[in-house]
Amino acid sequence: MIKSKINTFVKSISPLFILISFQFSSAQSVKRIDPPFWWKGMKNEHLQLLINFNKELKSIEFITCSDKEISKTLNFKLLSNQTYAVLDFDIPANFKSDKIAFTLKSALEKKVKPITFNYELKDKNINLPINGIIPNDFIYLLMPDRFANGDTTNDCSIQMIEKSDRTKLKTRHGGDIQGIINQLDYIEDLGITAIWPTPVLENNQPKESYHGYAITDHYAIDPRFGTLETYRKLKIEAERRKIKLIMDVIYNHIGSNHYLFENKPSEDWFHKWDTFTRTNYKATTLFDPYAAESDKKAFSNGWFDHHMPDLNQQNPELANYLIQNTIWWIENFGLNGLRIDTYTYPDQEFMKKLIKTVLSEYPSMGIFGETWVQGNALQGYFVKNNPCLKDDPILPAVTDFQTYFALSHALTNDFGWTEGLARIYHTLSEDYLYSNPFLNVTFLDNHDLSRFFSIVNEDRDKLKMAIGFMLTTRGTPSLYYGTEILMKNFTNPDALVREDFPGGWPKDTVNKFTPNGRNALESEMYNYIKTIANFRKNSTALTLGKLKQFIPQNGIYIYFRYSEDGEKVMVIMNQDTTERLIKPSRFEEIITIKNTGTDIVSKKSYTFDADILISPKSIVILEIK
Repeated sequence: MIKSKINTFVKSISPLFILISFQFSSAQSVKRIDPPFWWKGMKNEHLQLLINFNKELKSIEFITCSDKEISKTLNFKLLSNQTYAVLDFDIPANFKSDKIAFTLKSALEKKVKPITFNYELKDKNINLPINGIIPNDFIYLLMPDRFANGDTTNDCSIQMIEKSDRTKLKTRHGGDIQGIINQLDYIEDLGITAIWPTPVLENNQPKESYHGYAITDHYAIDPRFGTLETYRKLKIEAERRKIKLIMDVIYNHIGSNHYLFENKPSEDWFHKWDTFTRTNYKATTLFDPYAAESDKKAFSNGWFDHHMPDLNQQNPELANYLIQNTIWWIENFGLNGLRIDTYTYPDQEFMKKLIKTVLSEYPSMGIFGETWVQGNALQGYFVKNNPCLKDDPILPAVTDFQTYFALSHALTNDFGWTEGLARIYHTLSEDYLYSNPFLNVTFLDNHDLSRFFSIVNEDRDKLKMAIGFMLTTRGTPSLYYGTEILMKNFTNPDALVREDFPGGWPKDTVNKFTPNGRNALESEMYNYIKTIANFRKNSTALTLGKLKQFIPQNGIYIYFRYSEDGEKVMVIMNQDTTERLIKPSRFEEIITIKNTGTDIVSKKSYTFDADILISPKSIVILEIK
């Protein structure tokens, strides 16, 4: 009888109405909508709103929309946790209105007050697509909490659980986005063209939230870092200095205090285990033909830590939530690049869909994924156009751990057939695994690794060799904050390599951001990096050129970068503790006795009509004329 009455009612209402299942009460209201607003004119016209109500919805209801065109595509779905629903619709390409009015009504309870809400639509930024991250760039990786404190008033936020305490190693120290803005001139002077802050979204966790990798709100800047407007100011001020902005994004996990975990839209938004199960960190299980199913599951579905719930990207609503969130940040702030944290751990079909969607909307967006794995075969598995794979990946570039491993080995081991500098040669010879290895992001260290200066036992000559190599080999180089002032330490614990940059806090007794605050050795290293970086900016050989390497001999590794316009750069590395002679005639396929070379750092001139003497533990970077 009741079903018959409902069917009669449905047939009598306007076609703008769509049946949905929930129950209203007089106190029923919309608590939150993600994304909070969207844009007209996007290439992908489809939008899915995640609506969070303050109470459960149970009986059959219907929804109306103020626009007839949008009404034709409306679809409402109540999730298993009935305080959530998803609302799907398409936004026509020629849509004019700045808002859409929605009304949720009861089909049975006429006396119940309807829920109404407006949804805002902005005009798409016509200045996008993005000027993305390319090999021309030099990236500066920094941790906002440990870099500089530009606004001391936000150090402790009332609504945040953890408070700042700079006296403790693993707590918040007060660095923020305004601090980054204040030091953009310093970053620009160093020759940097792109900044990569570790995540700045809200991390409202009880402890160790400073690193930013336990997000608790995907649409909010952590108030201890600033606001959405502070972040926008960072983008504007960086762009004014021709510095690009990279966002560090995480799809594998969130923080346990995230509202989506505390009140789950459905249980299958997260990977569940009977007891806490940590990932085994073995990405080899993704392609190992002999892998145990239990090992595959543990790798992809295991958690990173007790306070980092592992996301199930196979849930379509969650997948859509994460993809739309990424688009929202790019469109809202004009981001230039995405660094994808823990790229190998999420569902790989989801990762393909994510990247395909982003690149469809922003074809020049720079995207690189963290692939902390062992071996080029494993690292290359995740990068697009791998000639060895039938099921083609789509990730454009990776954080190049294999070149990092080779470089750290090269400068801590004696020369041999595959040892010392020969390790670099052999590693780069495997670049056939990548369609464009020049997009891979090279580095000496990062926030998870021991400082390279400590790895080479605080040998400044070896650090110079490493920096010189990184800035002249193939790839897009990335410098970890503080390397330029000889910051050091090992990851025991990780927080030791995440120390405050001296001078970033008002009460600091020294300020390494200024020339007067740096000692002679720090200034030497800073100026060394600055010299090569600024030369690199204007060198087609180093930014656009090809790479030609010669088999290392007697501790000497020599390679060339050369471009179509005829520009050439020769790089000579000597890892030996004694001087070495090299014969220019060996390299006559690329240089002749008519050429000369100028050391871009010392300005010393070289000719190629006689043997060249190379100092021990050194790198020589020659601009060829």
